[in-house]
Amino acid sequence: MSNAKIFGIGFHKTGTTSLIQALKILEYKCKGSFGVSDPDISRNVYDRAFSQVDNYDAFIGHPWTVIFRELDERYPGSKFILTLRPAEKWIASMTKHFGGETTPMRTWVYGAGCPEGNEQIYISRYEQHSRDVIEHFKNRPEDLLVLRLTEGDGWDKLCPFLGKDIPGVDFPYANKVNEREARFRIKRNPLLRIYTKAMSLLNIQEK
Repeated sequence: MSNAKIFGIGFHKTGTTSLIQALKILEYKCKGSFGVSDPDISRNVYDRAFSQVDNYDAFIGHPWTVIFRELDERYPGSKFILTLRPAEKWIASMTKHFGGETTPMRTWVYGAGCPEGNEQIYISRYEQHSRDVIEHFKNRPEDLLVLRLTEGDGWDKLCPFLGKDIPGVDFPYANKVNEREARFRIKRNPLLRIYTKAMSLLNIQEK
């Protein structure tokens, strides 16, 4: 297996789920986040990360985002993908999704364990990360792709960057707000759950 890999180094809530699904459609073996609850993640991150890289083709999420410089040095020829969205929309999504829940990973990445009440700290870290990545690759545009999936970027940018043909399926834009809210309503409402299941069975029978 080649040492060259694909690293998605955008923060959570920037389209990382969509990126993982897209890379899987392109037949890459993907590894997501790890060590979220590890209280010693700052000390363990390199050993844990490097021990997994040979087993996968692509990596998305924390802590891969944080150690992009070390990954770039250790795995020359790799491709890096920075997913971005406007900071105000990003922090709104982060706060809505994670709220006041604290994890060791977020404490290490942001300097505060939860986004709620620490919005400016999170925004500053998010924006600094983006600047750091773009500065690091400023003379190597062939190695970095900036994707704004929430603004419609998709196969037309991703596939040429990876040297892949565009597949004959729609780009898997995942976790759209209305879809999440619909799933949440169904989960919380027993009658709606029964109705949804019945309609699903009916559709299957009609095909």
